[in-house]
Formats: sequence, C-alpha cells, structure tokens
Amino acid sequence: MSFSFTNPKPNNEPSFSFTGPNPADLDEQLQAIADMAHEILRLVAEVRGQISN
Repeated sequence: MSFSFTNPKPNNEPSFSFTGPNPADLDEQLQAIADMAHEILRLVAEVRGQISN
C-alpha cells in the first residue's frame, strides 16, 4: 500500500491518497485507521477531563 499527501484543503487539513492492490483490503485498512483515530480522540478527551479535575 502507498500513502501520500495531496493538495491541502482550504481549512489547512491535508488530503491523503492511498493506493493498494486490492480495493477491499484498502477499505478495511481505512476503516481500521478511522477506528484508531476515534479511539485516540476518545482517550484524549478522557485525559483532558482528568487533567481539568
């Protein structure tokens, strides 16, 4: 699988480009990345809550 940045969006968030041999595998990998990102954000919110108490 290949990963690269593409043109940034107006809000300065980068766009990403993924290429891989099998689109089904790519969808699974992207879902796994999204799931990990959601978990990271949940944990960050939890830590922020603990810090503010």
